[in-house]
Amino acid sequence: MITTALDSIIRKDSLIIAFLFVGVVVWFSYLISSKLTFGRIHGSAIAITLGLLLAYFAGLDTGGSKGVADYPLLAGVSIMGGAMFRDFAIIATAFGVDTDDLKKAGLVGASSVIIGVVLSFVVGAVVAVVFGYTDAVSVTTIGAGAATYIVGPVTGAALGASSEVIALSIAAGLVKSVLVMVGTPLFARHIGLDNPQAAMVYGGLMGTTSGVAGGLAATDPKLVPYGAMTATFYTGVGCLLAPSVLFFMVRGLM
Repeated sequence: MITTALDSIIRKDSLIIAFLFVGVVVWFSYLISSKLTFGRIHGSAIAITLGLLLAYFAGLDTGGSKGVADYPLLAGVSIMGGAMFRDFAIIATAFGVDTDDLKKAGLVGASSVIIGVVLSFVVGAVVAVVFGYTDAVSVTTIGAGAATYIVGPVTGAALGASSEVIALSIAAGLVKSVLVMVGTPLFARHIGLDNPQAAMVYGGLMGTTSGVAGGLAATDPKLVPYGAMTATFYTGVGCLLAPSVLFFMVRGLM
């Protein structure tokens, strides 16, 4: 009877179980961030890393292709991690930003967003070509991932990239996020990152919201809102430019 009841709950409420599972992973990640790294590595970066590791080992164990969602108990993760919830989260973030706030950063702040997206994209695209990718879709997706681990999968889904390429784009964005988190407090003094204007420009250039927020939190918590503000716009601009203008440029070149 108990087994039957549990099976019924798993089938009917798989999405609720997925939210519970992800909530536990996020809670544990922020605990690690607080107790082991003293906030220098943001909890979101640790959570993403754990998620990738869990997906990898679940794939080895089950021989499937959906990560932890191949386990019946966690089947709801495939819905929670699908395109619908991902795009909803991105749109919700964009609607939470007041465009008037961007004007406070001036022309320099606005320009930093465009420069940051294009520069990161070019670096990621060049690396993709060096490692043997020659089709425009894959190069664009990996280049977008170098911008942020959100822009990468959004671009890949829009262009029809393979799941392997999308995973690489997420990994590229994750590495960038961790590097920004760790490097920001180390180099902040040398680059004059000690005022709101500099934080907004920095957020526009780096772009990774979690990386910038975590790095600025370790540098000066008062700077976090300013850096996160332009970093949020960076994600939106990347999602607009990568699968459109930048993709057409890459296709034209290749």
